[in-house]
Amino acid sequence: MKIAFLASEAIPYVKTGGLADVVGTLPHYLTRLGLEMSLFLPLYLDVKKKNLALTPVAEIKASWQGKEVICPLWEDKSSEFRVFFLQHDAYYSREGVYGTSAGDHPDNADRFAFYSLFSLLAMKTLNFKPDIIHAHDWQAALSLAYLRYLFKKDPFFEGTKSLFTIHNLAYQGLFPPEVIGRINLPPDVFHWQEMEFYGQVNFLKAGLVYADAISTVSPTYSREIQQPEFGFGLDGVLRERSKVLFGILNGIDISSWDPETDPCLPYHFHRQDLSGKKKCKAELLRLFNFPSESLSRPLAGMVSRLADQKGFDLLVASLDELFSLGLRLVILGQGDKKYQDLLLKLQEEKRDFLGVKIAFDESLARLIIAGSDLFLIPSRFEPCGLTQMYSLRYGTIPVVRAVGGLEDTIEEFDPVTLKGNGFKFKEYSVASLIGAIKRAMAIYEQPALWSRLIQNAMAADFSWERAAREYAELYQRIIISE
Repeated sequence: MKIAFLASEAIPYVKTGGLADVVGTLPHYLTRLGLEMSLFLPLYLDVKKKNLALTPVAEIKASWQGKEVICPLWEDKSSEFRVFFLQHDAYYSREGVYGTSAGDHPDNADRFAFYSLFSLLAMKTLNFKPDIIHAHDWQAALSLAYLRYLFKKDPFFEGTKSLFTIHNLAYQGLFPPEVIGRINLPPDVFHWQEMEFYGQVNFLKAGLVYADAISTVSPTYSREIQQPEFGFGLDGVLRERSKVLFGILNGIDISSWDPETDPCLPYHFHRQDLSGKKKCKAELLRLFNFPSESLSRPLAGMVSRLADQKGFDLLVASLDELFSLGLRLVILGQGDKKYQDLLLKLQEEKRDFLGVKIAFDESLARLIIAGSDLFLIPSRFEPCGLTQMYSLRYGTIPVVRAVGGLEDTIEEFDPVTLKGNGFKFKEYSVASLIGAIKRAMAIYEQPALWSRLIQNAMAADFSWERAAREYAELYQRIIISE
């Protein structure tokens, strides 16, 4: 079975969020199941800076916006599966994958339309005839519109089916209607049953209406997005397509995320010997200049985009009470300026309780996940979430809002039955968040129960093997469907 992966980012090449983790990791596991995988990516400046030993494999010549364009195609021959890069320096050889601190790149519609179309042309050039085109998020969704309109009668794609995966429905790729005239699609697509969305062109909607099947990154999220609260205006479209909408929970790469071997950690540990975890906590407290007595108090960590979606309005409003209970908190992330400025100001006022670093720092992120006692994810919505899976693996107890993948992965700890791996709250309110953290802190004060809870957390299995099998089964189901 041949699968073409289309996505705008993938580790280890380029990453702005969790999409890259999924797209860069899942194909490894699908390859090990015997599937023939090819991944197509833009050749960003960020990729060029890595000085990879890429091999030129072809040139794609085609008309784009009234001109003949030559698009060199490169391959990373060192990958376990085939990874190709499409070069168009005017679009991709610039700072920022999607934009800069000043905002999104104004030509993102053209950039990702070009990527979607030329990825299909690359398949033809390489003679890689896929059984499934698996497109991810709005940046790759237009490939399915091109498949429908430009390649419908092309014998090369005869029999090719498609799967579109929504990683986060909040990001849809909305552009003015005049975009249609620039991206090689007929005017007919600007229709409410296709790509029109409240007077704009919606790239993500192309994936929803043209794909043979749709998946999301957790079972709960697949149900939530069919409701107005989480549907971002597309819940009606998703309800119409509910029979071909599937929820497959993301996984994590347990070979990379392993507290016994993680090269980012100053000390290692495992379920039978957690002494290294306590040393990681001490190192984390030292880095953020907490007073020495903090070692005996519960320490919560957050590694997150600083945004409303991630629940920072709740968190900020709850800090005074949480600190009065003795909780310490470290936060690593970047995002909305209002939260960056506010958290730095609060750190100045609460230096004994709050540590903040505004950055993307992979090593520090892993130390926070390993050295904290609790890991906070109070999200408004969360399609899947990976950090709660990482924290479980490192014996750090998640406190989460029961939405999306957080609901699917975290089970409330019961001190009577001793089952569960974390703490959850349902209502999006300060009181509910504080209540869940109080329950966690009460168990922390009981060493025997806390030890059992850590054992439960570290025993949880969210490896990619399970998810890869589910995707392989879904591909087969799509291929045989009419």
